Amino acid sequence: MMTIKQISVTVREITQGYVNNEEQGVRGYDGLLDIRPPYQREFIYNDKEQQAVINTVLHGYPLNVMYWVKRNDDAECPYEVMDGQQRTLALCEYVAGKYSFEFKNFFNQPADIQKRILDYPLTVYVCEGAASEKLEWFKTINIAGKALNEQEIRNAIYAGPFVSDAKRHFSKSNCGAYKLGKDLVNGTPIRQDFLKKALEWMAEHENREGKAQNPVSYMAQHQHDPNANNLWTYFQNVLNWAITNFEMKKFKKIMKGLDWALYYDKYHNETLDTVEMAKQISALMRDGEIQRQSGIIPYVLTGDEQHLDLRAFPEDIKLAVWEKQNHICPLCGKEYDFEFMEGDHIKPWREGGRTVIENCQMLCRDCNRHKGAK
Repeated sequence: MMTIKQISVTVREITQGYVNNEEQGVRGYDGLLDIRPPYQREFIYNDKEQQAVINTVLHGYPLNVMYWVKRNDDAECPYEVMDGQQRTLALCEYVAGKYSFEFKNFFNQPADIQKRILDYPLTVYVCEGAASEKLEWFKTINIAGKALNEQEIRNAIYAGPFVSDAKRHFSKSNCGAYKLGKDLVNGTPIRQDFLKKALEWMAEHENREGKAQNPVSYMAQHQHDPNANNLWTYFQNVLNWAITNFEMKKFKKIMKGLDWALYYDKYHNETLDTVEMAKQISALMRDGEIQRQSGIIPYVLTGDEQHLDLRAFPEDIKLAVWEKQNHICPLCGKEYDFEFMEGDHIKPWREGGRTVIENCQMLCRDCNRHKGAK
């Protein structure tokens, strides 16, 4: 059962043994606290926010409550910051002389001011319990400061060698995932967008193979794996397939953010006619009837026009055609009020039909649905 207890520690204790290692993370509290584990985001407080933390301490104002997690008894580092990471880092960096407050760094402050800072008490709640309990609890209290996003919360809960290794591939500013996928995947590595997308793709891939999976269950299942090689390999395979089959230089603006894993799983064993696809994509990109250009590649692969969000007839054309037809549906011969009829392309878009008044007929809803289903 989960337990939560309050402890009081000082800035002096937190900054004791402070180490900031870009690859291995940031530790303090004499090596007992992971302030920024290697799988979490890099420091993101700006100068104004750092200054506000030091100003709060110097005036004796209370900082917001911080939250730690107690890890398993066999963990090398027993505590981990779940909320309050940026405030803790701001304090440690100042005491380490990394930046100044009102033109004075910590070592230029008088001895009494240094003591006031070091003796400042921090209120910390420590949580210990099952991963699912901690996940639910942290979603509740993650409301202050630079709130962690969903993937960062998951990283904190399912800490272990798998996540630590995944961070090496997916979570650094210039990591391998970013170099490979910056033009194909939305988001930034340091906010865990690339890791989140990789986990989503892998979970969906396993679902398509008949294994019930989601990103959280996948992380829980692989938490203690020695590395994240399978995840990294699949991510590379997906994007390399996309890069190989579609011309990035020509189609870059319509390739970002697509569900590449879905199309990789479905088509990577097929030999696609990349030259013919490129011609088709180029033509579709010039087609003014298409309102969602990001749907062009999915359409070329699947043939489903719903990806394209084709232009619909505007109200003035539909009203004019409805009046011209004397309110009669030409397919069933019945009369309908305007709101019960829909604009239909006489010559379909795929056969070259355009969204112009000469190509419009007003059909009742039933006839339009029946025609569209053929």
